[in-house]
Amino acid sequence: MSQKTLAPAKTAEDLAKKQRDISIAEFFEKNRHLLGFDNPRKALMTAVKEAVDNSLDACEEARILPEISVELIQLSETRFRVIVEDNGPGIVKEQIPKIFAKLLYGSKFHKLAQTRGQQGIGISATVLYGQLTTGKPATIISKTGKAKKAHQMKLKINTQTNSPDIIEDEVMDWEEKDRGTKIEVDLDGSYMKGRQSVDEFMKQTAIVNPHATFIYTTPEAQQTIFSRVTEELPSEPKEIQPHPYGVELGKLIKMLELTLAKTLHQFLTSEFSRVGAGTGKEICENASLLPQTKPEDMTREMSEQLYNGIQKTKIMAPPTECLSPIGQEMLEKSLKKEINAEFYCSVTRPIFVYRGNPFQIEVGMAYGGDQPKDELASVLRFANKVPLLYQQGACALTKSVLGTNWKPYGLQQSQGSLPTGPLTILLHIASVWVPFTSESKEALAHYPEIIKEIKLALQDAGRKLQSYVHKKVRAQSQLERANLFERYIPEVADALSRLTGENKEMLIQKMQEMVKKDEIKQAILQMESLKGDVEDQTKIAEENEDEDQ
Repeated sequence: MSQKTLAPAKTAEDLAKKQRDISIAEFFEKNRHLLGFDNPRKALMTAVKEAVDNSLDACEEARILPEISVELIQLSETRFRVIVEDNGPGIVKEQIPKIFAKLLYGSKFHKLAQTRGQQGIGISATVLYGQLTTGKPATIISKTGKAKKAHQMKLKINTQTNSPDIIEDEVMDWEEKDRGTKIEVDLDGSYMKGRQSVDEFMKQTAIVNPHATFIYTTPEAQQTIFSRVTEELPSEPKEIQPHPYGVELGKLIKMLELTLAKTLHQFLTSEFSRVGAGTGKEICENASLLPQTKPEDMTREMSEQLYNGIQKTKIMAPPTECLSPIGQEMLEKSLKKEINAEFYCSVTRPIFVYRGNPFQIEVGMAYGGDQPKDELASVLRFANKVPLLYQQGACALTKSVLGTNWKPYGLQQSQGSLPTGPLTILLHIASVWVPFTSESKEALAHYPEIIKEIKLALQDAGRKLQSYVHKKVRAQSQLERANLFERYIPEVADALSRLTGENKEMLIQKMQEMVKKDEIKQAILQMESLKGDVEDQTKIAEENEDEDQ
């Protein structure tokens, strides 16, 4: 019986020959689903999202009211051309290839301020997906001023080196534009209407960006204009230093290695927010370290002492000018513009902090109108003014809605599900660091501090909704009573006619006039009541919530 010959064992040197660096572009070339390009329908929406986010950020940083055009052209059954054009500040020629054709390149990753994009992956990932599925380069046109020429480039990404390949580079006249940027990408995709479509993305983006105008053209050549509702730009988020509570030990050690500060005390006061001279000394005392210690002399053990000293010291919450919320008034105006309802309310919670990072929760509600009465409420989720259309069930925003008891607010709800009724719930988190569950930025991680704040915001808005719903129910009840009486007017008139001898028809006419006058009076009273203070049921709702908890 013959024995099978075993192959010679491989040495460590043999295995080492196969090891090599992996480019970030190569990694995402094989794992594009991590960036939101995991199916044709989602890929089309993600491409539009990344381009629109870039345009909005550029306009807001330059303090320009955004006017953004989005056009989808269907080239074949599965192929589309995405064209996004803005009126932003434009991009200087040298930066165009790096911004659009190099992954992990940008100005926002180390910036502690509220922005849509942050990692420098989004728009270059769109270019990468386009070249993978069609083999064609992306075309970018950019102009930085009225008297200047525009630069047009056709770009691809060299995935082995994660660097841009410039296919064409030319100067051109772009007379119809004083300044701005335009990108065209051909890619494989699927256009469908519905909740997770490009149509829905554009509508939701218009709701949370009331200062922007969007011109959207579908593959069917149907154009929709989402006009801005305000001429005022949102407050500009300002960059802040990291807060001591948000820095982990490894990051602290790295900061000590890179700092230009001469002493430990100077390091604390110059590299962190909310650390003044007194707080810096207190941290050193709690850490049992000398304020004059040189950062380069800090050992790992001394760094851990410093870290523990920070945790023992009471430090003010980080500054809040790094955030730019939508605001209650603007949120309500936007909801009124895009959703046909009969009642609107909004709430902006005070700024809270988790892991040293400030964040703010906003909630808006639209009730009644054209919305279906017997279906589950619609939930619109946003992070830093960007719609989150996918992974709803995995998101902390959705979990907070499901965990709220909606029955005290006049809505039906099955256990563990969304409330039923003609209601749209909008939730927005504004933060310098949004804890997404993945690189595709589609759902929020379940941080207890965030979920608690979302629930409090939902309860605040829910109390306003409760007041309206209860008053509407009372008005409906009074109307039904009036209608019931009106049905029996002929019988009552007949009885009165026999008792008094009055003409029956005249009695019917007088009683009908009385009912109508009463209906008008009651209607006026109800309208005034509904338009008045919607907080009159707050105490009852709070008591109900306390009982539920």
